[in-house]
Formats: sequence, C-alpha cells, structure tokens
Amino acid sequence: RVVQRSSLSRERGEKAGDRGDRLERSERGGDRGDRLDRSRTPATKRSFSKEMEERSRERPSQPEGLRKAASLTEDRDRGRDAVKREATLPPVSPPKAALSEEELEKKSKAIIEEYLHLNDMKEAVQCVQELASPSLLFIFVRHGIESTLERSTIAREHMGRLLHQLLFAGHLSTAQYYQGLYEILELAEDMEIDIPHVWLYLAELVTPILQEGGIPMGELFREITKPLRPLGKAASLLLEILGLLCKSMGPKKVGTLWREAGLSWKEFLPEGQDVSAFVAEQKVEYTLGEESEAPGQRMLSSEELSRQLEKLLKEGSSNQRVFDWIEANLSEQQVASNTLVRALMTTVCYSAIIFETPLRVDVAVLKARAKLLQKYLCDEQ
Repeated sequence: RVVQRSSLSRERGEKAGDRGDRLERSERGGDRGDRLDRSRTPATKRSFSKEMEERSRERPSQPEGLRKAASLTEDRDRGRDAVKREATLPPVSPPKAALSEEELEKKSKAIIEEYLHLNDMKEAVQCVQELASPSLLFIFVRHGIESTLERSTIAREHMGRLLHQLLFAGHLSTAQYYQGLYEILELAEDMEIDIPHVWLYLAELVTPILQEGGIPMGELFREITKPLRPLGKAASLLLEILGLLCKSMGPKKVGTLWREAGLSWKEFLPEGQDVSAFVAEQKVEYTLGEESEAPGQRMLSSEELSRQLEKLLKEGSSNQRVFDWIEANLSEQQVASNTLVRALMTTVCYSAIIFETPLRVDVAVLKARAKLLQKYLCDEQ
C-alpha cells in the first residue's frame, strides 16, 4: 500500500507540475501579448487621419510614374518618326562644280546646234538655264553669233530670237550680251574683207533684240556702236538694222522710235561729216521726221501674201508686229481689199490647228489672234 501511495503522489506531482508549466507558459504568453499591445499605437481618430494623409501622398506618385513612362514612349515615337522622315528624304546631291570657259563653250556649241536643227525654243532656253553659269554666258552669245554669221538668214534670225528670249526671261543679262557681241564687233572690220555683207548679217542677229521685252532702241544702238565708232563703222551697222526694221514695221514708225529714243546721227558719224548729206544719200529722212519714199510697198499676190503672213505667225510674232508688217509692205488699196481679209482668215485658222491624231483646234490661238481679224473686218464684209 505504501508503494501505491507513493506512485499516486508522484502522478499527482507530475500532473501538478504540468499544470504549473501550462500556467507559466500562459502567463509568459500574456506578458508577450501585453508587450505587443503596449507597442501597438492605439487606433485613434488622429492616427487614422495621418494614415489617410500618407496614403493620399502616395497616391499621386503612380500617375507621375505613368507620365514619365508616357513621355518616354512619346520620345521613342518621335525618334522613330524622325528616323522615318530622314529615311524618306532624298539624299542631298553635292553642288555642281562651276564650268570652266572651255566646258561652257563645248556645251554652248551642242545647245546651239541642236536648237538650229530642231528650232525648239523652250528646250534651248532650259538647257542654257541648266548651265548655271550666268557670269560666263557671254561665251554662249559669242559662239551663237560667230557660228551663225555665215549661215542662212533663217539661222541668224532664229539665233537672234533665242538671245532675245533669254534676255526677256532674265536668264541672260544685258552686260553678258554686250560682252559677247563686242568680241565679234571688234573683229567685224577685218571680217568685211572675207564677208562683204557682214554688217547685214550682224543686223539680222541684232534686230530681234529690239522686239518687245528686249532692249530699247536708244540703249541698244549706243551700246553696240561703242567698239565701232573709233573705226568709223557705227553707221554701217545701224543702216542695216534700220533697213530691216523698215521692212517689218514701216519707215514712219521706225522714225518715231528713233526720235523717241533721242538718237542723232551726230553720235554715230565721224567728226566733221555732213549729217544732212549723209541722211539724203542713205535715204533715212524718216529719222528726221521727214517724209520719204516708203520702200517695199507693192501689190502682193494672194499666194505671196499668205506665205508672208504664215511665216510671221509661225515665228510667234506679236499682233502688233503683224500690223507693222502690213502697214510697211502693203499699199492702202490692198489693205482695204478682201484679199488681205481672206489671207488673214486662212492663215490664222491654219495656225490654230494642232496636227495630231485626231486633229484639234487650239482655241487659245484663235482668241489671241482675233484682234488681227477685227482690225480689218467690218460689218459689210
């Protein structure tokens, strides 16, 4: 029995120890809970508002980050667009080297030969413009005059009209024109030995410059005679030019232009030469405002009249130039006749036809040439 009690007491002691241990652990757990409770800030109204403020401060940080990302994306897009634009732009060609005088003369020769062969004014003007050497175009002028001086009258007239068009369009300066012409005129007296009609040929090259948009008569005559006055040859060239002008517009109008330009024969004749005797001998009284015999006025056949009018229109002559030619070359009787009206009507209509398949009519040409017909038509006709 003693043995049992001792075993029971040991069991009870062990159980009591276990309970003590559990109580001790629970007390220690309670102490930890108290320490945690003490370390935790009580949830008061003040702490809650602070927490909300902190959250509100943190909240805008997200859009700012998004904005940075968006701006980076835009920068990348702009970079890609710039690269695309650079890729699509054509490469910039380096500027062309300026032509030497030898190179420009070679190109000028090719342009002039092609123009005289094809008579394509627009193409020739474009080719001269593409030379891109405005300070060297006197070479083109010089070669153009020199290469056509002994050719046909048509070649010289075409060359003169090309130079006029270059002046009119602003591709050729008057200074470059005069410089190129001077180089030929300085040798003209020596050329006269081998080319007896050199002054007429030069006149055919120079006269087109007097057309509308070219150089005024006073300036042109004074400038082109500068190298000729010391040689006593200024009047030789001017007489040929005036003769050509009288054929195209009549002596009366030529005389008016001479006087309006303030020109006088004293400027061009050697000192001491009798002006009155020279004027009478050369029959240029119209330059003094006096009536003189009108050269060239005669009765033309219908075929010859049509041929002359067709030539004028084919050359692109202005309506005023056609009027001047009629006045200079037809008598008053023929101007008032039905022959002129029929020839004009036929020529104008023919010039408006575009010879393609099918044939077409250029209405703009008819409208532009209507004034030619209106001047000589009347209700009765």
